[in-house]
Amino acid sequence: MATTLEKPPTATETKPPTKGLAANVLSGLATGLFSIPEGMAYAQLAGVNPVYGLYSGIIAVIVSSLTTGTVLMMSTLTSAIALATGSVLSTAGIQDSQLPAALFTITFLTGAIMLVLGLLRLGSIVNFVSNAVMTGFVAGASLLIILGQEHHMTGYAPQGANQFQKTVNWLQNIGQWDTTTVAISVAVIILMVVMKKIRPIEKFAPIIVLILVTIIVNVFQLQTELVGDIATIPNSLPGFMLPNFSLIPQLALGSLSVALVALAQGAGISTAVPNPDGSKASQSRDFLGEGLGNLAGSFFQSMATGGSLSRTGISVGAGANGRLGGVFAGLWLGLILLLFGSAAEKVPLAVIGGMLTVIGIELIMARVPSAQLVLRTKAWGPVLAMALTFFSALFIPLQYTIFLGAALSLLLYVIASAHKLHLQEAIRLDDGGWEMREAPKELSPGRTTVFVVQGLDFFAEVPVLADQMPPAKDVSGAVAIIVVRDMRTLTSTGIRWLERYAKELRENGSVLMLADVNPPVLETLKKSGTLAIIGEENIFPATPRVLAAENASWDAAQKWLEANTTTDASA
Repeated sequence: MATTLEKPPTATETKPPTKGLAANVLSGLATGLFSIPEGMAYAQLAGVNPVYGLYSGIIAVIVSSLTTGTVLMMSTLTSAIALATGSVLSTAGIQDSQLPAALFTITFLTGAIMLVLGLLRLGSIVNFVSNAVMTGFVAGASLLIILGQEHHMTGYAPQGANQFQKTVNWLQNIGQWDTTTVAISVAVIILMVVMKKIRPIEKFAPIIVLILVTIIVNVFQLQTELVGDIATIPNSLPGFMLPNFSLIPQLALGSLSVALVALAQGAGISTAVPNPDGSKASQSRDFLGEGLGNLAGSFFQSMATGGSLSRTGISVGAGANGRLGGVFAGLWLGLILLLFGSAAEKVPLAVIGGMLTVIGIELIMARVPSAQLVLRTKAWGPVLAMALTFFSALFIPLQYTIFLGAALSLLLYVIASAHKLHLQEAIRLDDGGWEMREAPKELSPGRTTVFVVQGLDFFAEVPVLADQMPPAKDVSGAVAIIVVRDMRTLTSTGIRWLERYAKELRENGSVLMLADVNPPVLETLKKSGTLAIIGEENIFPATPRVLAAENASWDAAQKWLEANTTTDASA
């Protein structure tokens, strides 16, 4: 289950791309422009210089666009990645003197983790993050985005140990809010909402609002805090700068949380935006591309980046038809910063706060259907996981919320795995067909019982199977056939149970047979010595022909019964 913590794309953003180099050049310009307000805003979420949010849309975007498996993917800075990065910096106790090198170290580590996961072909790892957990995480983080704008929207910086306490302090000090700043923020929110309802300009609402309100504030010299009051943004491209490798032990764990968020965000892009040539995108290849983008970006003042569904939607909607769309997006942004970068210092922080508030509200509203779906399932596990992830985001550092969510997803998977095993009896009919029934509670002397096992893939399921199988003790002259066609691997726990069950049957004058045994399982049985315990003559390998192994094992069982049971037992 993969999702994204950012502005969701509209239907027009996924239209089929046009052809030609010009389309990629124009789409790159649109995406580059869009990256300016979002880059600055997301850097503010992390509590770092907005220039690093802008730089995140250049080198990292170009490299990842050339290397990801999803051709049209835009891998760049997102709100979730920014929030997670800020949490890592805060939790690790990074001092101002250690910035910005510590920021680029996180980018480097995030890229290295992504690269390793890609090389190990672990792209499917994000599928183990449940929809319920991601819904709670996205909603909680989105609320943090909104609450985190209290200072920028009102001019008053609240105090508190966590965001909940800061919000309480913020509400208790309304009298200290700056009227001009509040007015600008409200105006930005209204303009954003109105412009997003106008179809021709909805995609460019952020950049239009940013430019319009910035001009008004500076022309009329309204007194409010500007980006230039907290940061310097030069007319230049990002220069080469080494990460601080001595901080790796301090930042490694937190960087893992950033990588998990970034990879989970990008996981759904290949489905939403398929490759133009019809080729199937590889999740692991996406990991590689995102990792290489971060590794390259970490040496050119980039924050951590990952697959962005909203930025990909902008790119595709503007006409991108190949990898050059992302390349030109990075080149255009670099050119704009080189020529006009210092103009970003004139942007009021209230504009950024208002934009992020709208984005946060949109994110929460976008997750409402998913939350409703989780509630409708009426399964306590997913509902509890969603609630815990949501509320934990408000009271503990976000990087720990990410790990909590991952642990909850794993727990839900384990619980589901332990209950997915299904055991039935296959009854051989007079016409040679088979009929499925509930598995019996005991074996019958002089009779063959065929058990069909489904879902035995996890060691925790073996005790469940042991409980459901009839006892092997105190029954003689019986044959138990277990059909294991669905089994692709056999754990050591499963091997030990099979050996024990086979021995108990044999000690009581009965026998165990395995039917439809796949080659990997058969090889495991041989190497473990279990084949010798069960008896090679009692193993019936899987064949391309349906039910061939079942029929062969049934015939062998009848011969065994004829040779090993008495007349009374047979009756």
